[in-house]
Amino acid sequence: MLPSARLTALPGGDHRLHGARRPVDLVAAGWSEVEYTAEGLARAPSGQEAAYVVRVLVRRPPDEFASGTLCAEWLNVSSGAEAAPEWTYLADELIRRGHSWAGVSAQVVGVAGGSGSVAVDGGAPSVSPGLVGTDPERYGHLVHPGDAWCHDIYVQISRAVRDLVSASLVLAVGESQSACMLARHLVSVHGLESPFGGYLVHSRAGSIPPPVPEGTQHTMADVLAQLPGRLPDDLVPTLVVQTETDVIGRMWSLPARQPDGPRLRTWEVAGTAHADKFQIDAFEELLGCPTPVNRGQQVYVLRAGLRDLEDWARGGDAPPAAQPLVVEGVEGAESYAVDELGNSRGGVRTPAVEVAVERLSGFAPEGASLICQLFGSTTPLPAESLRERWGSVGEYLSAYAAATEAAIAGGFVCPEDRQAILSESRPDLLTGP
Repeated sequence: MLPSARLTALPGGDHRLHGARRPVDLVAAGWSEVEYTAEGLARAPSGQEAAYVVRVLVRRPPDEFASGTLCAEWLNVSSGAEAAPEWTYLADELIRRGHSWAGVSAQVVGVAGGSGSVAVDGGAPSVSPGLVGTDPERYGHLVHPGDAWCHDIYVQISRAVRDLVSASLVLAVGESQSACMLARHLVSVHGLESPFGGYLVHSRAGSIPPPVPEGTQHTMADVLAQLPGRLPDDLVPTLVVQTETDVIGRMWSLPARQPDGPRLRTWEVAGTAHADKFQIDAFEELLGCPTPVNRGQQVYVLRAGLRDLEDWARGGDAPPAAQPLVVEGVEGAESYAVDELGNSRGGVRTPAVEVAVERLSGFAPEGASLICQLFGSTTPLPAESLRERWGSVGEYLSAYAAATEAAIAGGFVCPEDRQAILSESRPDLLTGP
């Protein structure tokens, strides 16, 4: 029998896995949320075994509405505390499709503490106390041996939750540092005994983390210091979703660009940033950024990507192919080719860039803090130039609606998100001075 974590339900309490957006009302949706202790004996790439006791948060629909799909999110620890950015982006799709979700504490810093990679307040990263130090009464019994064991911990917990919720398909999902770890997982960990039938790799760096860190934990600085690496294209259905920040920005995935393969698709999404307004919501001002953060529509592309990936992993057609973002310039001075309004050309096109009334960028002004660089920017455009480009408000709304239908028809937006996207049109920007 393959090794699997032992799950023990924790009593109700604060699981400390909260996002900036208003939480989804799981009770109203008929869903359950249970936090478990997950324990077992993990194996490092060296063969050395170590005991672990971590946690996993499981959100699931009633059995009669369950799709049989589990999304196992590798929780992000770049801030030093655990976060679930993919849950934030994908919750609506998960709930309407009936997919279970598990937030897996795979890395040591989120459990036992350590150095963060980026500070949420824009200052210097601090040393995190982890769950153990933050709430010793609830989590004092947790033990993580270090990130040399993180991949096997992730696998064992995903197997256990798969069995718990009776899932017939497990999809591995992760964003940013977690996406980098999934890239390493694909390169050297995934095998015939893997529980994962597909991977959603969101905002990976071009570099791939080493199999084990030099110290106890992986940090983004260590990850970005590695050489660029490509992903296997014939191993397992894999969808890579990249923003402008990821391709030629801090994550620098350009050197690792590769063509689509039998089991690999890459979507580079125009007008998007590594993180954005949808993720930070009402807490945008706390970032202290010099300009409004990116207001692109990657959330809708991610939801469609998850749907396409699930269908692909269950034997359906591969997700649609997408053209890459258009990059120009000499090596070391690359930039995006832009249209008359300054928005990037190529890539997956959402209505916000196809019928643009703002300049949406994956970059912040020079001198902005690291956190603001990751959140990109939104720049207002003169109403006069917008009227010249789009004509009347009626013509603009017609073009915006047509772009929405094109994105849906192309497979890059779910039909259920039609009204949400249409509500994001900005006719008011054409009527200004």
